[in-house]
Amino acid sequence: QVQLVESGGGLVQAGASLRLSCAASGRTFSVYSMAWFRQAPEKEREFVAAIKWTGGTINYADSVKGRFTISRDNAKNTAYLQMNSLKPEDAAVYYCAVDRRAFRLVTSFVESDYDYWGQGTQVTVSS
Repeated sequence: QVQLVESGGGLVQAGASLRLSCAASGRTFSVYSMAWFRQAPEKEREFVAAIKWTGGTINYADSVKGRFTISRDNAKNTAYLQMNSLKPEDAAVYYCAVDRRAFRLVTSFVESDYDYWGQGTQVTVSS
């Protein structure tokens, strides 16, 4: 049974930072790419960032480039999302997800390429 557990969300002021964590179990984490998505109220879920299973390829949504950093620690089966210079428009429920295909050559921003998801962690940014 694959499980993903996110943590680290909270309420912060604009300009602050948060670090989200995603602890994975039940799968050989080190051979699967990981991603973060987010969903704001009344909006569709959107891609935020993805990191290849090797850690060597990383992609970001344009809206978070230069502010967010995705990383992973395969020894701890954990992925991270460091979020700096937060804006009110970053407020959302953040989800981590695991690629459904091992050893994928490129990272994906497509939801259907990820088959396990965490329960989400709420990020609220006040202006």
